[in-house]
Amino acid sequence: MSSPEVTDAPAPPPTTGASTWRDRFTTPVLVANLVGQIGIVVTGGAVRLTGSGLGCSTWPQCEPGQFTPVFHEAATYHPFVEFGNRTLTGVLGVLALATLLVVVTDTRRSRAYRWLGSAPLVGVAAQALIGGVIVLLHLHPAWVSLHFLVSMLLVVTSTLLVHRSQEGDGTPVPVVGATALRLAPVLAVLMGVVLVLGAITTGAGPHSGDSEVGYRFDVDPYLMARVHAVSVWVFIAVLAALLWLNRRGPAVLRRRGWVMVALVAVQGVIGYVQVATDLPILMVLLHMLGAALLAGGTTRYLLTFRTRA
Repeated sequence: MSSPEVTDAPAPPPTTGASTWRDRFTTPVLVANLVGQIGIVVTGGAVRLTGSGLGCSTWPQCEPGQFTPVFHEAATYHPFVEFGNRTLTGVLGVLALATLLVVVTDTRRSRAYRWLGSAPLVGVAAQALIGGVIVLLHLHPAWVSLHFLVSMLLVVTSTLLVHRSQEGDGTPVPVVGATALRLAPVLAVLMGVVLVLGAITTGAGPHSGDSEVGYRFDVDPYLMARVHAVSVWVFIAVLAALLWLNRRGPAVLRRRGWVMVALVAVQGVIGYVQVATDLPILMVLLHMLGAALLAGGTTRYLLTFRTRA
């Protein structure tokens, strides 16, 4: 009779009530956080595009002595649009706390992953402070642009959290060739350049902040639109090279590559249409939503270049 096989592999940790609860709620919480981070980009864009940035005259209160706008005959919709965006920030705060709970307390995971769980809460707190500065400085476009870019960073971080929660903590193993690995950070940097140039372009145009405040970046908005478009085309060229290099890669990588093609195509159409039609509010808002989706999609695509045991 042969002896049973002996292995040195450690036994999995026992399942406790806490780990079972965490496993059940981690994915819904992290996905809800990601959706909320994308949603705040849309509501923040609505505040900016409807000229509601000073709908609440102060911060953290809406008006001196009151936290919520008061409806009366002379009231406009601007305070309610601004207050709605602030309310969603509160919802994001709750989701950030929930993220902290399900990620940071998971002692089965690596320290790097658990530290990442604190990023949404830090980001939401920073965004609240930046929002207050924006109101106090009467919507200066530099601060408004920073507000948008921090939101993009939070979308990227939240996407990273969702992805990391679905994989292990082993050493990353590439599933693409060396050339694709070298081009991956180039695509990531270009995504950042595209977002920064897009924010500057908006800050130089008619939607820089508020219809009653004349602040704009002192650059030609049409020139900036062209520079922004050039950066997008460079991004597309690098993406096309990666799609070709990865054409025989894993199915999930190729599938997410096609998602990137769809996101870039839709975003490009919206971008050219909004310029051709003199920047209607709806098209600009869709462009902001597309930017958030593209930032998350690019992050997800590049993370699929490797696996973790």
